[in-house]
Amino acid sequence: MSPSILVVLTSHAELADTGKKTGWYLSEFSHPHHVFASSSPPPKITVASPHGGAAPLDQSSVEAAKDDKISVEFLHRQSALWEATTPLSQILKEGIDGYDAVFFPGGHGPMFDLAKDQESQEIVKKFWEAGKVVSAVCHGPAALVNVKLSSGDYLLKGKKVTGFSNSEEDAVGLSEQMPFLLETRIKEVGAEFEKTEDWGERLVVDGKLITGQNPASAKAVGEAILKTI
Repeated sequence: MSPSILVVLTSHAELADTGKKTGWYLSEFSHPHHVFASSSPPPKITVASPHGGAAPLDQSSVEAAKDDKISVEFLHRQSALWEATTPLSQILKEGIDGYDAVFFPGGHGPMFDLAKDQESQEIVKKFWEAGKVVSAVCHGPAALVNVKLSSGDYLLKGKKVTGFSNSEEDAVGLSEQMPFLLETRIKEVGAEFEKTEDWGERLVVDGKLITGQNPASAKAVGEAILKTI
């Protein structure tokens, strides 16, 4: 029987008050999806978002991936995945028993909605307490930082975690526009933050918690998800 992966995308399209658009980051979904689709048997993929419907794709990530064959092909062939996502409320209603892993791609959008979305947090809690894989890349771990378990402890407390670093946020000039800094918040909830140089590949696997630092880490996260499930 094929494994099943729940991918959760942001519904947030506005980059603070800059007048610019944001959303989810193309290569952070396209490369894990390519890993999934290339496996045998390929896992079933369900894509959800807080609001359901079309999940906003960060157009700057499309430009950044214009020479990336995997991302370009994904953009043109797989748009149905993000143009009609399932609302998180429906995922909660139907239950998570049929899934083996949840995965949060990044982009700046998750910093604004998934970081505080109660339904997203409940889904992550249920996955973790059921012994399922919880995974995220780049800004995707924003969806994990405020999740509390039944014990009252933060999910990330005492865990080894990575994500988009403060120095990388500074490098793209968006630290002042973020509602919080991801690296700082990960440390605040008691996790051990690990990172490599800016834009370098960094994968951190702590049991069934899988995180990647940045876009360059997305493929490794996909491979780790498959290996773990």
